[in-house]
Amino acid sequence: MLFLAKTGFAVEQARRARRSRSMATIEIQSGFSFEADGTADVLLQFEAAHIPEQRIHSHDTTMSDVEHCARVAAQDDIGERLWIRTKGMFEVEYTATVEPDRHLPDLAKLEPILPHDMPGEAVQYLFDSRFCQATKFQNVVRDLFGDRTGGALIIDLRDWIAENFEYTPGASGPDTDATDSFISRRGICRDYAHVMVALARAAQIPARYVACYSPGVEPPDFHAVAEVFLNDPDTDGGGTWQLVDATGMATPQDIAKIGVGRDAADVSFMSSFGATEFKSSTVKVSAKD
Repeated sequence: MLFLAKTGFAVEQARRARRSRSMATIEIQSGFSFEADGTADVLLQFEAAHIPEQRIHSHDTTMSDVEHCARVAAQDDIGERLWIRTKGMFEVEYTATVEPDRHLPDLAKLEPILPHDMPGEAVQYLFDSRFCQATKFQNVVRDLFGDRTGGALIIDLRDWIAENFEYTPGASGPDTDATDSFISRRGICRDYAHVMVALARAAQIPARYVACYSPGVEPPDFHAVAEVFLNDPDTDGGGTWQLVDATGMATPQDIAKIGVGRDAADVSFMSSFGATEFKSSTVKVSAKD
């Protein structure tokens, strides 16, 4: 998603003409089930977002009958959430065909934006959050990466995490935060994204957590990456959000965004307000040229 202040239609059209055309169409099949012990309100977010940077060519959601269902806007108006009120067994299946059409400048050449020049949408992503307490990492970033800034620093952070962390399913849990992951140097995509977000914020670069689908994820599952806000060289005084995956399993051109947040707590595919037992989950994502 681009910050488009100080730009007009002609500038956006020029941007689109410069975007990468190597992006494949992404085909998504996903589903999950849970059982509610009594009546429960559950907030779901699993559909690819209808946003300018990705075209949804087709989509279909089928789910069990529920007492109530309502759609509400998700964080930063990227995607939607579904409020459902249900009891007993619940199942949902989702299919979609998505074509990314993303602004992809050379990350290494992107400059930082000084905090006082940042738009409101980016400022909140400088602060500590539940799973990303960035202030704890300020000395780490300074000691490890010196005076590196902007996109060049983001690349260094990404590569450092990739080289020093081990992708280990089961090594972390729902309460694991960026500090825990940094100490253990193990985890899954959620943990990699949290560390990337925390380190970027520690360097005064706004960073947010992105829930997404990507065909390169092994084992196939809902995926998580980071997204950072840097100066947009194509826009006078503007900024651009750029996706970064320290696991190396996804690239910006083959990611379908579901939603964004300060960390995983903001964009879980299922948040239950009532007693529920999770039963199953399946995700299959493929790329079609």
